[in-house]
Amino acid sequence: MAVLTTPKMVSIPNSFCAGCGHGLLNRLIAEVIEENGYEDKTIVTLGVGCSCNMNHSWNGDKIQTAHGRGASTATGIKVARPDILSIAYQGDGDAYVIGLAETLNAAYRNTNITVFVVNNNNFAMTGGQMSWTTMPGQKTTTSEAGRDPQTTGFPIKVPEIVAGFDQVAYVARGSVHSAKEINNLKKYVKNAIEAQLQNEGYSLVEVLAPCPTNWGMNLEKSIAWMEKEVLPYYQVGELRERTGK
Repeated sequence: MAVLTTPKMVSIPNSFCAGCGHGLLNRLIAEVIEENGYEDKTIVTLGVGCSCNMNHSWNGDKIQTAHGRGASTATGIKVARPDILSIAYQGDGDAYVIGLAETLNAAYRNTNITVFVVNNNNFAMTGGQMSWTTMPGQKTTTSEAGRDPQTTGFPIKVPEIVAGFDQVAYVARGSVHSAKEINNLKKYVKNAIEAQLQNEGYSLVEVLAPCPTNWGMNLEKSIAWMEKEVLPYYQVGELRERTGK
């Protein structure tokens, strides 16, 4: 019988909201890092947002960067220390709104870093404001009547944009809304990290996650809303498979 143990890198209790998907992703990343023996050779760049909570719970080397500058800082780390596993960990508002230029430029250059973006359809840490990933009709603190795509545009699909760049190593979108998808997400995390370790280039994994606190729903209703509204639009799976495996 398999015995599951807590990865050392997430052995400190986290402070994410109840029902949040960040904790699940933290564990999957930690598992893959430790499975590859890189727990002492990894630096995680934390974007501004709910990821800031990892300053207190991520039991490994990390650096807090300015809002939206995750990919730029992770790039600097990789240039200075090419032997280090350099990971940018961000939310959708940080990576796709404030830091869209940095995110796309790192991908366009095919920089050998790994980027994880938690997409919970809003600026969660700052009060639940509308993000470029907010769904049509979704109510937020800055779209109280529901997002109108005719005036604010439709939700952005950055992984699809990045997957269209010629040289990127790996792009995928996963979700934490079910046990099946969590298992699939572990495979995406593994591919993204190992692509960097094999010097294949840039990798991006977007992770769809519930945000019960800002959505104003319990976890059960949050999952149901994801299945009805989010997942049909943001389809999960591998968008760019690794060619260097």
